[in-house]
Amino acid sequence: MEDSDIPQLKPKEPVSDSVLIPKIGSQPQSVKKLPRKTPKWLLIAGGILIVLAIYLIFSFLNIYQKAKALSLEVTNLSTEAKNQNLPGVKSQLTKVDGALIKFRSSLTLIGWMKIVPYFGGFVSDTQHAANAGTHLIDATEVFLLAIEPYADIIGFAGEGAEEAGDGAKTTQERLDFLVKSIPELIPRADEISQKVSSAQKELEGIDPDKYPEKLGDKEIRAKLKEGLAIFDEVAYFAINGKPLLEASPYLLGIDSPRNYLVLFQNDKELRPTGGFMTAYSIMKVTKGKFEPVSSNDIYNLDSTYRPTIDAPEAFIKYLKGPYVASHKMRLRDMNWSPDFAESMKVFAGEAESVGIKNIDGIIAVDTQLLVYLLDVLGPIGVSGYGNFSNEIIAECNCPQVIHELESFADIEGPVVWSENEPGKIVYAPPNYDNRKKIIGPLMNSILSNAFGQPKDKLPALFEAAFKSLREKHVLFFLIDAEKQAVVESFEIAGRISDYDGDYLHINDANLGGRKSNLYVTQEVSQEILVAKDGSVEKTLTITYKNPAPYDGWLNSVLPNYVRVYVPKGSELTSSEGLEEKFDPYEEFGKSVFAGYFQLRPQGVAKVTFRYKLPFKVKGGYLLLIQKQPGTGSPLYTVSIDKTEEEFYLTTDRLLKLR
Repeated sequence: MEDSDIPQLKPKEPVSDSVLIPKIGSQPQSVKKLPRKTPKWLLIAGGILIVLAIYLIFSFLNIYQKAKALSLEVTNLSTEAKNQNLPGVKSQLTKVDGALIKFRSSLTLIGWMKIVPYFGGFVSDTQHAANAGTHLIDATEVFLLAIEPYADIIGFAGEGAEEAGDGAKTTQERLDFLVKSIPELIPRADEISQKVSSAQKELEGIDPDKYPEKLGDKEIRAKLKEGLAIFDEVAYFAINGKPLLEASPYLLGIDSPRNYLVLFQNDKELRPTGGFMTAYSIMKVTKGKFEPVSSNDIYNLDSTYRPTIDAPEAFIKYLKGPYVASHKMRLRDMNWSPDFAESMKVFAGEAESVGIKNIDGIIAVDTQLLVYLLDVLGPIGVSGYGNFSNEIIAECNCPQVIHELESFADIEGPVVWSENEPGKIVYAPPNYDNRKKIIGPLMNSILSNAFGQPKDKLPALFEAAFKSLREKHVLFFLIDAEKQAVVESFEIAGRISDYDGDYLHINDANLGGRKSNLYVTQEVSQEILVAKDGSVEKTLTITYKNPAPYDGWLNSVLPNYVRVYVPKGSELTSSEGLEEKFDPYEEFGKSVFAGYFQLRPQGVAKVTFRYKLPFKVKGGYLLLIQKQPGTGSPLYTVSIDKTEEEFYLTTDRLLKLR
């Protein structure tokens, strides 16, 4: 068979002679991807976070609502207190207690957050503050029970007011009732002290500096600092008030009459304990009743005194006057020590030689006490001397009472005696005779006005007295050592305090600058540099300003002797602004930097001390600043670690800077 006879199969498409093997990957292949599974742990974690977020949102909303309700009740309580409504205060306090219980309960929802870094501190602070609030409510309840029988005495209307008498009774009658009731108050003071102490322990760990300065437009840090400072003030008196209450029967002459020497310190002529001792009075206190016995001018007392104590070098060099002829100290200058008790020990001992005997203590007051009292009493009349008020007058741009007292105190010029008629004065400077007479009548008028006030003036009178004590315009020195310890514990004795940490006390003395302290202001700046090893370098700058012109009477050149008390062992590295410098020395367990300069009317003087502290600081930084008695409210600025704190120093202050 021929090939042509064989059937031929022809493909439609020509086929290559070679076998075609497809190339792998020559054409993209579409592959279906299986969905990747989310790890189970991630799903669980996400779920937990969502649940936690919801939990926290509802928890914080609940806390916010409870805090808002608590704030409202506290505001209502404050309103009742301002209205002096004792039943209203008691009722509202119960509501505050209920709101606080609910607020504390809401905090348990986030209690576990205390372990969370940073945020845990705020949670812990809130719980401590709530706990402190509970203790304070307990203390307030005890306090209200204690004062209820005497509500009328302190100006509160209430169920117990009738026990103290009707509303027409005078301040003196109410005080008589209170004095008789002191033994019943002492046990309550113990309870209050314990509860306030517990609150203080809860709050002492709160650091305001870790809080933001502002939240939106609301002040946070400053308000917190202010609140803690106010609490510290209240706590101090609540905790230390019992010993003073126990000593009150002695001080007020309940068991037997007390005789006090009252010294009038002119703070417009500033001296170490508050002012030049211009006059004095003997006051008798019997069963809470105050009776001025006699008053006189300090110069008259000095005229019968034979000096025996060596005068400080500063008197001889700068004050001159009688110290040119004799280098022995006069009675009127014996408040040279910044420690009031030390000055009064010397004064009382020497005053005995001129007839000041059988006194139970010394009370020093300055002109600011009169200003505070007249703020409450209004203008008062003094027979033979006219009216006294707090009205600001153009003659000195100061209260009228200050101007009048300075006028009576001014006896510059000689006294000329008659040659022909022994004992007759031919010429005397203005107020020569009146100066020694004004103190007694003025004191009588103030006391009679104060003790004759109706009940609505009582809270303001108590506030004026309390403010004068806290700001060191009234100081006590008692002969009885046990009673002296009581007034020292209450910090109304003008002592230089012992303190282990950083310390500052600035003490100025006007040595012949007339009454220029009426116009002089003081600003104090402290820059604190803490090195990595804890060593501390400080720059202290004191700026004195006298904006008023020279008048030849009140305002003159101020010869100022300044002493700066710092921790013992501090090393002075430099000082500027002093006309004369003195070697550092030690006193009262402190190192003292001293110097002298003059401040002219309408002038400015700036004094700077740079020094190193004798110890290293680890952790927190505490600074105790003690105010000089008789001064106003100097502005202080303290800077450390790029933070700055500014305040007016109205009383001794302990700063927690870190």
